[in-house]
Amino acid sequence: MLNSPFRLSIVFLNYNRLADTRYTLSHLQHLVAHRHDIEIIAIDNASSDGTASFLRTQESERVIVLEMSENTGIAGYNEGFKRARGDYILVLDDDSHPVDGETLDRFIQRFDQQADIGVIACRIEDAQQHIVRTWHLPKEDYAGKSMAFVGCGFAIRRELFAQIGWYPASFFLYQNEMWVAIEVLKAGYTIYYDPTCRVIHRASPVGRSHWRRVYYPTRNTLWLIRHYFPFPMAYYLIVSRLFLGFIRAVQAFEFGWYYRAVKEGLFTPIAAQPLPKELREQLTPFWRQNSIWHQLIGRL
Repeated sequence: MLNSPFRLSIVFLNYNRLADTRYTLSHLQHLVAHRHDIEIIAIDNASSDGTASFLRTQESERVIVLEMSENTGIAGYNEGFKRARGDYILVLDDDSHPVDGETLDRFIQRFDQQADIGVIACRIEDAQQHIVRTWHLPKEDYAGKSMAFVGCGFAIRRELFAQIGWYPASFFLYQNEMWVAIEVLKAGYTIYYDPTCRVIHRASPVGRSHWRRVYYPTRNTLWLIRHYFPFPMAYYLIVSRLFLGFIRAVQAFEFGWYYRAVKEGLFTPIAAQPLPKELREQLTPFWRQNSIWHQLIGRL
């Protein structure tokens, strides 16, 4: 464990969602009001809506505020992770929050008791506290091993996160969680899904541009495939991803961003480090999510 008075650091990134930032920070401050083992780190990614000014008024001994000079995407998170002093880090979005203080205690207890667990994947719920189903998490809502986690609510050992290099800054947005999940598994740790660790994702509509949902998922998924999967297996996934990305581009009418994503996704130099078979088998949900057969034909 780190030589620190904090067991848990809560880190969340803010960008032009002032109302959501106010809500999230207020909720977190309430949860930790009488605790001295948890710190809060809020990073503003060069917002233009007054978010940074608001956060400055909230800075205190246990609320650290970091201001980025420009919008750096997920690289902004990394600045917060580096400043974190807790043994463990809880990662949130500016529009997500843990349901209660018991969730915070469970993170600490689970990590303390099970040294093989590197990441705790949370149960993600909507604003009405209904479970949000996603391919990243187990199909059944039971505690146990998981392939991955959802970025708006997960906890990770700080030393492990530092070891794998935090988020991949070049991704900017989307699929960075999948990269971290794979690196955690490569390091020999377990990703553990705990449905009693509950995080509400209010899913603010602010800033969810159509072009971003075409460009970043397509480009970054191609990078993941080229990096982790051997050929000829990678050929199938690349063709599948190109086709699925094109469908999304048609739906969003964002062909220019799709072309750019394909160009960068295929021709950016990537150092191939194919995963061994046993690790690839753990990534079956990722395979199915990016397979033409499973996404189109398999649904018929």
